[in-house]
Amino acid sequence: MDTCTLCPRMCGVNRAAGEKGYCGMDATIRAARAALHMWEEPCISGTRGSGAVFFSGCSLRCIFCQNFEIAEGNCAKEISGERLSEIFLELQEQGAANINLVTAAHYVPAVIESLKKAKAQGMDLPVIYNSSGYERVETVQMLEEVVDVWLPDFKYMDSKLAFAYSRAKDYPEVARAAIREMMKAAGTCAYDEDGYIQKGVIVRHLILPGHTKNSIAVLDELYGTYGDDLTISLMNQYTPLPQVRNIPDLNRRVTKREYEKVLDHALDLGITQGFFQEGGTAKESFIPLFDYEGL
Repeated sequence: MDTCTLCPRMCGVNRAAGEKGYCGMDATIRAARAALHMWEEPCISGTRGSGAVFFSGCSLRCIFCQNFEIAEGNCAKEISGERLSEIFLELQEQGAANINLVTAAHYVPAVIESLKKAKAQGMDLPVIYNSSGYERVETVQMLEEVVDVWLPDFKYMDSKLAFAYSRAKDYPEVARAAIREMMKAAGTCAYDEDGYIQKGVIVRHLILPGHTKNSIAVLDELYGTYGDDLTISLMNQYTPLPQVRNIPDLNRRVTKREYEKVLDHALDLGITQGFFQEGGTAKESFIPLFDYEGL
């Protein structure tokens, strides 16, 4: 933390001394919510719920972020590493199917330590690393001893789009390398007798309005590289929030025609291992309240 290079931004700032990196955070753990989350893929949430801990700050900070309030650090409660260990145990006691680390890249050393403490005290749930996909391979390797399931996004194959919306022109190659390492660590998905995932990689892709070509390129890349060894989750839940009201394309929902175009391409490719969302585009109900519950 004194010369932070946890994420691909590689700021090199002294977060231990209170400096803030691109993620907007210093070394103090900050979070917005820790509770059972019912809106993940069926094999993650099921009927029990996923024990999701939403960390504040983000190293990618997409302009359209669906969790913009916490990504920007506007909703952030300080917690200690010891308290984080207790939260993991409390979520297990509540019946969570897993521990779900949401955007934790900039806290990786502290999260690893807290997970080890919780496991030493009886926490035995699968651990899910829920990520933007913008990860250093070296950071992924640090996590391999404590993470069972990798849940990265693959947002962009178009580097110009990645720069315009996330200021990360290198996103395509960074995400490809990170997912390659995740697949190496976890391999194909494995489930328990109730259908809950125990290990593996699920890559999410959020379709953006007006950018079906990018989505099709993402599917081509993932399926062309991994075939059915990789599980793909195709999402139409994009919700235009106030920060994008003046940005063309992003100030509307994905149309039914756009979603069907991408889904048809997925089916034409032959993808059989994956998830897609039925019905119309999502409402804001998919975005939880960041009210510090469970912290």
